[in-house]
Amino acid sequence: MPATAKARLTVKLPVSFTDRWLLRICLGLPLAALLLFFAMPMVFIAWRSLMQEGGGIGLGNYAALLHTPGVWRATGNSVLVGVSTTAITLVFAFVMAYGLERTCMHGRRYVAMTLSLPMLAPSLVLGLGLIFLLGRNGLIGKMLGIRPDIYGFYGLVAANALYALPQAVMILRTALRHADARQYDAAEVLGASPWQQFRDITLPAMRYGLLSAAFVVFTITITDFGNAMVIGGNFPVLATEIYSQVNGQMKFGMGAVVGLLLLAPAALSVWIERAAAQRQAGVGAESAIAPVPVPSHRRDMAYTFACVGLGTGILAVVATVVLAGFIRLWPYKLDLTLKHYDITVSDGYASLWTSVWVSALAAVIGAVLLFLLAFSVRRLPPGPARTITLLASLPVGVPGLVLGLSYVFAFNVPGTPWHWFYGSAVLLAMCNFYHYHTQGFVTMMTGLRTVPSTLEEAVSVLGGGVRRVLGDVYLPVARSTLWTVAGFLFMRSMVTLSAVIFLITPWLSLSAVTVMRLDEAGFTSQAAAFSTCIMAVVGTVALVLHAANQRSARSTQAIKH
Repeated sequence: MPATAKARLTVKLPVSFTDRWLLRICLGLPLAALLLFFAMPMVFIAWRSLMQEGGGIGLGNYAALLHTPGVWRATGNSVLVGVSTTAITLVFAFVMAYGLERTCMHGRRYVAMTLSLPMLAPSLVLGLGLIFLLGRNGLIGKMLGIRPDIYGFYGLVAANALYALPQAVMILRTALRHADARQYDAAEVLGASPWQQFRDITLPAMRYGLLSAAFVVFTITITDFGNAMVIGGNFPVLATEIYSQVNGQMKFGMGAVVGLLLLAPAALSVWIERAAAQRQAGVGAESAIAPVPVPSHRRDMAYTFACVGLGTGILAVVATVVLAGFIRLWPYKLDLTLKHYDITVSDGYASLWTSVWVSALAAVIGAVLLFLLAFSVRRLPPGPARTITLLASLPVGVPGLVLGLSYVFAFNVPGTPWHWFYGSAVLLAMCNFYHYHTQGFVTMMTGLRTVPSTLEEAVSVLGGGVRRVLGDVYLPVARSTLWTVAGFLFMRSMVTLSAVIFLITPWLSLSAVTVMRLDEAGFTSQAAAFSTCIMAVVGTVALVLHAANQRSARSTQAIKH
């Protein structure tokens, strides 16, 4: 029997009453949560943009937008920073990806380690590091006897490039792995030089990967809030303009309009990126043979120098933040001290433990809901499965600031059944989860595709229903994927700022917000110390989850064999 026919038999809906209700719960629970915590807030922010400040419903806020030059200046600045950052990041990312995949460069582990550092901390940590190094009172300025000004456009471009670089490198490395070594062998037989092979084979094969990376970087840049607050100075962008309209001027209607304005380029970028990713997925055959780099001393040394140099730059920025937390008065009194870790303002370390709790909640709830949704989608007919997959993919196009603001409009409505969520840790956890819902869903779907159909078929033949299939087949095989998704959600929840900045309360704050507050109050060394604590927590959890994931992967392999 063909494999496709077996798959159809495997995913056939059970006939028992209990199994049907269990399947409905598996599908209905994550769908209800998706509608409540994503679709409904999006409707509320669109409706709030129509509520005029003087009362009534209309397009007054949109008309006022035409006469608000600050918004258009922020829009132009956002586009300028986004394009500049994207161009610079793509060049550096291509060099690092090509060096890691197509050369015999030295220091691969070191470069990979440095690329993981920006993922362990809030984005504003990179801005802090640049200020400690290149600010008016930075280390480099003191050494050279100058007072450089890193605030504004150049600081934003540098900080956003460092933050987006790891994700761009990951995308380009994936694109490079789609190549087929036989094409290069044929070109070499025909006498093509290395440059001709690069121009005629490598670059055309990477065009979709480059496009995908470009729009990912652009989206990250124009929606980032942390770096814009820390190092943006007097250079307003759309993210800070939304914050100013809502938190500073209390113009919620205008904030909703600016949020929708920010949503448009982000959603367009995500749509183009996804189209590029789908086209890239079709490049290269499944039987392709991955190219094996041949040692070349001059080339390998050049890429070693470039990649290690870029990695060292990332390490220097992050390590400077860690070091600054132990320095008495940066950069004038360089003796070591622990006084900056004695944080009494902003409720001390309470927000750190709140972040751990909220992140753990987001990881557990998110992993369970995504597992149930992915399991249900695999057992649905193609039409409904595509519809639900599309709905599950929509959150990726919503910037964190817009999602958080929509939660304010949706849940801060007294008298509604869902108002009790407002101001709770559960709402913060759900906001963080749906901020990264799409990435988790794609990972979960990919992991469940590895479930052997023969195991599921064997359980069905022996009379096992949906409960047995879940407990005896899917959970054991997908345990590694569950750890991966839970770890991803925990780490991103620990460091996110934009999605929760509007949802914190005086009695419920998060660690990334505390870092921003400390920096705003002038306690930059304490902000560095607090950032170090965040990175320590995230790094420790990442190591623990990696070990658990490795054990789960070995168990999964044993089950499959």
